Amino acid sequence: MLTMKDRIKELREKHRALHEMGGADKVAKQHAAGKLTARERIADLVDPGSFHELMAYAEHRATLFGMDGRHFPAEAVVTGSGTIEGRGVHVASHDFTVAGGSAGEVHCDKIVEMMKAAMKTGTPMIVINDSAGARVQEGIDALAAYGRIFYYNTLASGVIPQIALICGPCAGGAVYSPALTDFIIQTKSARMFITGPEVIKQVTGEDITQEALGGPDAHMRKSGVIHFVAEDDHDALRICKRLLSFLPSNNIEAGHREPFDEVIELDETLNTILPEDPKKPYDIRDVIRRVVDHGDFMEVQERFAENMVIGFARVVGRTVGIIANQPKFMAGCVDINSSDKAARFIRFCNAFNIPVVTFVDVPGFLPGVHQEYGGIIRHGAKMLFAYSQCTVPKITVIVRKAYGGSYLAMCGKDLGADRVAAWPSAEVAVMGAEGAASIVFRKEIEEAKDSEARRKELIDHYRAQFATPYVAAARRLVDDVIEPAETRLFLAQSLEALVSKRETRPAKKHGNIPL
Repeated sequence: MLTMKDRIKELREKHRALHEMGGADKVAKQHAAGKLTARERIADLVDPGSFHELMAYAEHRATLFGMDGRHFPAEAVVTGSGTIEGRGVHVASHDFTVAGGSAGEVHCDKIVEMMKAAMKTGTPMIVINDSAGARVQEGIDALAAYGRIFYYNTLASGVIPQIALICGPCAGGAVYSPALTDFIIQTKSARMFITGPEVIKQVTGEDITQEALGGPDAHMRKSGVIHFVAEDDHDALRICKRLLSFLPSNNIEAGHREPFDEVIELDETLNTILPEDPKKPYDIRDVIRRVVDHGDFMEVQERFAENMVIGFARVVGRTVGIIANQPKFMAGCVDINSSDKAARFIRFCNAFNIPVVTFVDVPGFLPGVHQEYGGIIRHGAKMLFAYSQCTVPKITVIVRKAYGGSYLAMCGKDLGADRVAAWPSAEVAVMGAEGAASIVFRKEIEEAKDSEARRKELIDHYRAQFATPYVAAARRLVDDVIEPAETRLFLAQSLEALVSKRETRPAKKHGNIPL
């Protein structure tokens, strides 16, 4: 008969075996590839001593294809709860040293249980992906379990923040769980795709490398699937922790706020930050960094749709989501990709009670056959829908151009903006002075002896009369015309005034966003 001492010894032996993961050789191979192990990643992510592993002794029940009697430590995924900067999180980390991190029925169900626990406790869910994919030997049981992960990703959406880290291979159906989360962080050595280069070669005849197909550059610059690129595992975990510092733990919490007791001073540099020539570009991020706390701006999808800038910052300690046209790229025009980028970010902010601050310098929607055939009407409408549906505080600052429908798409007063300020450089109009003058004064220009000279005169006349913030202010479409130096003060005062904002929408199951 075993004594308690014997049983404790047995338990300790099992615990030791779990922490050996796939064995010393597999761990060494993982390190040689420049990757941390599943347990090292968790240790680097959470506060020291806070991780509580759960379901470590779970076992698969498969018997076919040589699976009977095979043992996979922790079922190739380490799951549990912990804290980051004292705030609770739930974590699942694929263990590539065990069966390539392959996902079987129990492996997937461990992740599902963590997602359920995260929703019950109102804590963020973080999944660290490094897996060869479905455990084929388990057949449809593994496939069905994947479906359960997708289902709970969807249930958790808008309830708790969900973050996926891609730190190794992520292929086939496995990619859809990260795609259903709020943010994806991919390391430079990781690869993610539905079908790999070999299958593509067989089916379409196209030759492409794994990196070109599913590397972080492809998914940041081309597909827009990911939100952050990390140098390595350590950097990915650092980005994850920084991102969480801006976010509430769930959709019930008020927007996150850090202590702040500094005096807000006017920033005279902003009064000279714009080029005198309204056609010259500048970097809107220079404006953003001067109006947020300590110049700390965490840009999201930095290299995708660069004509639109989105990201998180703080104003007097309060987290805000920032959306801004970027005149440095495509003159800040709104196109298909930038519409999708902004609309999804707006909806995230609204779901988690994060006020939205919009900086406007937009000459219009990008013209072109490719844009029209690609559905710019439908995609641009996503921004209109997202802003209109949004009930958190919405503050808009018109920096320079605000023309036509693209101005409305950047949260004008009629799309529910709570506060709208304009710089003296703002041009709020149906279209630019050049286009408007050519239409309004067409006959006069055609009949003039020197048509081009007269056209320039009339453009200047139109700009002086209408391309200013004061007509819009007279119509109450602008609440205040401010010096650029006053922008930070305007944002701080507006956020304070709107902190108790309550706004309801008509009862419905859900709206029908033009996806």
